[in-house]
Amino acid sequence: MSDNLILDKEGIYCRQNSPLIISGPCSAESEEQVVETAHQLSKLGIKIYRAGIWKPRTRPDTFDGMGSVALPWLKKVKEETGMLVATEVANMWHVKEAFKYGIDILWIGARTTANPFAVQEIADAIRGYDIPVFVKNPVNPDIELWIGALERVNNAGITKLVAVHRGFGYYGESPYRNVPQWEIPIELKRRFPDLPIITDPSHICGNRNLLFSVSQTAMDLDFDGLFIESHRDPDAALSDKDQQVTPQQLSDLLEGLIHRNHDVRSAGQLESLEGLRRQIDQWDDELLRILRSRMYISEQIGDYKKQENITILQTNRWSEILEDRLIKARKAGLSDQFIVQIFKQIHQESIRFQNNVMN
Repeated sequence: MSDNLILDKEGIYCRQNSPLIISGPCSAESEEQVVETAHQLSKLGIKIYRAGIWKPRTRPDTFDGMGSVALPWLKKVKEETGMLVATEVANMWHVKEAFKYGIDILWIGARTTANPFAVQEIADAIRGYDIPVFVKNPVNPDIELWIGALERVNNAGITKLVAVHRGFGYYGESPYRNVPQWEIPIELKRRFPDLPIITDPSHICGNRNLLFSVSQTAMDLDFDGLFIESHRDPDAALSDKDQQVTPQQLSDLLEGLIHRNHDVRSAGQLESLEGLRRQIDQWDDELLRILRSRMYISEQIGDYKKQENITILQTNRWSEILEDRLIKARKAGLSDQFIVQIFKQIHQESIRFQNNVMN
C-alpha cells in the first residue's frame, strides 16, 4: 500500500488527538428512529453517524434492511445535525445509490472483505472519488485477505482508508460473538503503522455488557477509535438488539474510558521502562536457550524412534503433556488459551525436528 494510506484527521476526527467515534443504529428502521437517534448522538458531540441500509444477514428470514428507501433519512440527518453519515456497501449498485444521496463515508463489511471479487467491484465503483472507506476484517482470521482488501481500495485511488477490527468467527464456546484475536490487528498495525485502526466492540461482543472492557482494551492498545452501535430503543431494534446501547449508555461508556499517553513523557519514565525492557530481553534470551535445549532432546527422541521403528506422533503422550502443562500453568496464573497455543507450536516444532532426524 502507498505511503499516503492515512486518515485525514482534520476532515474526520472529532477532536485532535482524541479517539475517532462512529455511532448509530445497526439498521435504519424508520425515518423517525434514524433522525431521533442522530439528534441524541449529535448532542453528545458524535460527529459521524452510521446506519445499515443493506444488511447481509445470515438467514433469509431475518430483517435485511430497508434498502435505498432509507438513504433520504441519512440525508436528512446531515441537513439537521451537520453530522457525517456512513453506511455499508457490498456491491457496485450500493455504491452508486450511496453517492446519489451524498453519503460521506462507506464501509465494507466482514462478509464482503472475504470476497476479493466483491471488493474489486466496489473499488472499481469508487475509483475517482477520494471518499473515506472503512474496511472491516474478514470473518475468518486471515490478515492477508484483510490487507488485500485494503490494497484493492487503495489502488483505486482511495487515500482515506481505515481498518476496522470487528473480531473473527470462531466455532466453539466463547463469551464473544466474534473473538477479538487482538494479535491480528496488532500485526496489521506493525506492518502499516500509519494506517488508522478502529475497533468495533459491538460485533466483537454481541452483548452490551462486554462493550466497556473491549473498548478499553482497544484504547490501551493505542487503536484510533471505536465503531459502536447505538439505538434510541435497543430492545426494540429489528437487528442485533443485544449489542446496541442507548445514546446515554454510550455517553457513560465513553466517559468511563481511560485514555493512555501514547509516548513516554519524561526521562524518568523512559529509564524505568528501559530497565524493565532489558529484563524482558534477558528472559527472552533464556527462553530461546531453553527451547533449543528442548529441541535437542527431541532430536535424540527422533533418533531413538528411528532405530526402533516407532512412529513420530504419540497421541497419548501429547495429551498427557498438554493436560499436565495446563494444570501447572493455571497455578501460575497463565491462561489456557495462551498455554495451548504455545505448546501446540512447541509440539509442531518438535515433530519437525524428529522428522528431520528420521528422514
